[in-house]
Formats: sequence, structure tokens, C-alpha cells
Amino acid sequence: MGFNCGIVGLPNVGKSTIFNALTKAGAESANYPFCTIDPNVGIVSVPDPRLDKLREIVKPQRTVPTTMEFLDIAGLVKGASQGEGLGNQFLGHIRGTDAIAHIVRCFEDENIVHVGGKVDPACDIEIIETELILADMQSLEKRQERLRKLLKGNNKEAMTELPIVEKLLPHLAKGLPGRSVDLNEEERRIADSFQLLTTKPLLYVCNVSEDEIADYSANPHVAAVRARAEAEGAGVVVLSGKIEAELSELDEAEAAAFLADLGVTESGLNALIREGYKLLDLITYFTAGEKEVRAWTVYKGATAPKAASVIHSDIERGFIRAEVTKYDDVVTFGGMKAAAEAGKMRLEGKEYIVQDGDVIYFRFNV
Repeated sequence: MGFNCGIVGLPNVGKSTIFNALTKAGAESANYPFCTIDPNVGIVSVPDPRLDKLREIVKPQRTVPTTMEFLDIAGLVKGASQGEGLGNQFLGHIRGTDAIAHIVRCFEDENIVHVGGKVDPACDIEIIETELILADMQSLEKRQERLRKLLKGNNKEAMTELPIVEKLLPHLAKGLPGRSVDLNEEERRIADSFQLLTTKPLLYVCNVSEDEIADYSANPHVAAVRARAEAEGAGVVVLSGKIEAELSELDEAEAAAFLADLGVTESGLNALIREGYKLLDLITYFTAGEKEVRAWTVYKGATAPKAASVIHSDIERGFIRAEVTKYDDVVTFGGMKAAAEAGKMRLEGKEYIVQDGDVIYFRFNV
């Protein structure tokens, strides 16, 4: 698994259309609020030309890309945290995700109802963020009550967590998301365990019309979202739900030709994955052999044993050495063996920091 992403937004902003297009999952999509009732889950392969090239060189029995999981929940409305619309009952489904993609409507279309009566990204974003903040406050208030009781018995968990809860709550009460509170690295690690919605990395997805996808520089809605994202340190992706829906019906060659005709360099899915990896500080390494060539996703800064753990915990536990070859060297010399004979394979120990594009064979003993 690469990473998973919860999709949020108001009703009728194109959430389910985009979800369908990105995952080809066939979730219902229609022009009325609350079309999505049960959460939809879709898993997509992460496109990576390096994996394709390794397959050509190694000729394995199978090739396995890393993946990205999308979770689409019902559209939220003002007052969701108090039970309005479908309430916040679905927010629990995205508490375990790595990041949140907030779909924002940035197109005008009188035939598609907007729950607020007009297209206003700034207002839409405020509504969703307020509901996420209120949901987090409810979660933290319950935790605070429990921890205060435990603190009377000198509980270590309470002594560690309560100060962080009491730092977060007043911050949220000001209408500020948890990701902007000043926490040190250890406090941030503990806060992440609370699975708060507003501490997750955020990616705004601007849904524009198909006529604007090649050049949206004059779209004031996109400009407004970009300005907000820059102030928050959030990521931004601009795509067209309608275009992505059409692309999902085409094969790879047809999709490439279609994008070229539009004057667009990459699909919305590729842009979303690229920005998601950047936002979360993720990298990809590869394993390559006769049986399988495979891509694996780890956080930037992961040591060799930690990278091995995504394959299996036994490899991490019994780690001995990592045989590391750079992807470029495998391509340049035409294979793993040839690269090793040219002196390009290195033996690395437990302290080695895995780099994006490394091709690794792990030596271990359990």
C-alpha cells in the first residue's frame, strides 16, 4: 500500500464523479445532495515509468506497482457536527487515513445545484473546515475527560497525553486547524495517534470545467484556493472531473492522445498522486528479481530495516545487510548483474537511509 486519502467536500462539488474517474469504482454520482451514503473505497495503482522500465530489463514473472487508496464519504454540510444533513457519522471512516483531499468546486454550471446557492470556494472551505474542527473538539473533549480521571492515579498515558490535548483544544476553539498548532516532534507524534481530522496533511483539489483545464490562470476560484493553500502550507491540484471521467474510459494510448489534444501534460490522477507523495514526504524503492519486480512506498528518511518492514516484519527483525543499486545504474548497465559487475551495487547496513529509486535486495536471517 502506498498511502490512503480521505475525500471530503460539500455535496455536488464533484466528489463522487472524481472518485469514480480516479478509481473506476462505479460509485453512484448524481445531481442531488447526499448521493453518496455509504463510504466508497477504491484502490488504484500508482503509475511509475521506472517500474515499467525495470520490467523490460528484468523480465519478471509479474510486476506489482504500489497503490493509493481513496475513501469517499458523504458530502458534508454546515452543522454536520451537530447532526445536520447526514451528520458527522462518516467522519470516523477517514480518521485512519494518511491525508485528506478536499474537493472544491471551481466551475460555474447553472444545471448543477450548489447547496450554498452560488459557487464560493472560500465559503465552501470554511464550512468544511469548521465541521472538521468541531468534530475534532468533540473527540478531544471526550479524551480530556478520560485522561483527567486517569491522571488522579498518576497514569503515565494521562501525564503524557493530557498536556497535548490541552494545547490543542484552545487552538481549535479559535477556529484554527490542529495542523497549525505549535508542537515539537514528539508532541506531534503523540497528537497523530489521536487521529484528528485537522492534523492530517491537506490537499485541495480544484474541480474546474473541461474548457479550462488547459489554462485555468484566469479562474478566480482557483486563485482563491491557491492563496489559501499557500497560507496554510497545503497542497493544490487542479483537475476537471468531467475530463477525468472521460480518461477513465480510455486505454493508455488513447488517454495520452486525448491529453495531448487538450494541451495537458498529465492526468488528474497522476497530479494527485505526485502532490500526495510530496505532501507526505514519501518515496518509492524497488525490489527486482526473476519472480517479481515490485514498487514499495516508504517515508523519506526511512532506514533500510524500516523500509524492509513494509515487505515483512521478519525482514526488519532479521535484517543483516541491504544490497543497493541505483535505478539509473540498472538502466545504464542493462540489468542488476551487469550493474553489480561494474561496481555499482553497494552493501549497506542498518543506518542506511533509503533513497528514492533504490533497487534493493535485503539479506536477513530469522
